[in-house]
Amino acid sequence: MTTSFERYQKRRLISSYFSVVISISLVLFLLGMLGLLVLNTKKVADHFKEQIALTVYLKDNAKEVEIEQLKKSLAMAEYTKSTTYVSKEDAAEAHSEEIGEDFMEFLGYNPLQNSIDVYMNADFVSSEQVDQIAEDLTSKNFVDEVVYDKPLIALLNDNVKKISFWVLIASSVFTFIAVLLINSSIRLAVYSKRFIIKTMQMVGATKGFIRRPFIWQSVKLGLIGAILALIGMAAVLYYLNNSFTELNLLGDVKMLVILFSGIFLMGIVITWISTYFATSRFLNLKTDELYY
Repeated sequence: MTTSFERYQKRRLISSYFSVVISISLVLFLLGMLGLLVLNTKKVADHFKEQIALTVYLKDNAKEVEIEQLKKSLAMAEYTKSTTYVSKEDAAEAHSEEIGEDFMEFLGYNPLQNSIDVYMNADFVSSEQVDQIAEDLTSKNFVDEVVYDKPLIALLNDNVKKISFWVLIASSVFTFIAVLLINSSIRLAVYSKRFIIKTMQMVGATKGFIRRPFIWQSVKLGLIGAILALIGMAAVLYYLNNSFTELNLLGDVKMLVILFSGIFLMGIVITWISTYFATSRFLNLKTDELYY
């Protein structure tokens, strides 16, 4: 009978520990993924910003030396990520493929112009800065016009600000919820041993002595949960990096180390604090209050 009861109690204990570890690992995993989203929001936004091209159309009478000088100056400019020179012949061929017929046969000449597509660094993709760059380029006498999608730039910057704001709000709320969930799991685990706590207290054990094994056990569970969460995060990050190589999610090693270290420490700190307050609560209860 006693052996059977001990096995039952052992199974309950293992089940309790398992549920705590799973709760901690899931919460930390979700929190870590949200952290990855926060860290990469700017990177994703920058990626889309750098896909917007500013097209410089050149006059037909522009000299070869002027075009070369402009290409070199654009390539060296701090706002430039990359440039692509498109001759009027290449533009005509691309346009013919797009519409499915040779429009020059109908017109008898090539109405298109030589152009340079300028892809800018994300930090310079704002309405004010692009306007200034376009104005400077247009001032050159061999430049016919500078064309870019101004409404798209304004919309993109506006949406980035909104998304960043709501991601930060969601991060704060989720962090608070994560702390509550882990705290609840720890309190339930401690609650199942409330009579043991009170018995130890009644035979003269100090509060520090009673807390110590509970805190150490919870910290170990927190460590296991954090490690499982980090393994899950690493697997998802590896998959996303292979699927979206252009985002280079593994590029900022320092930030990733800080994030992973933060999640690991959070698993320890939250379980330590939660166990401390949970045991304190039952240590301060009267014996008859343990049944409620």
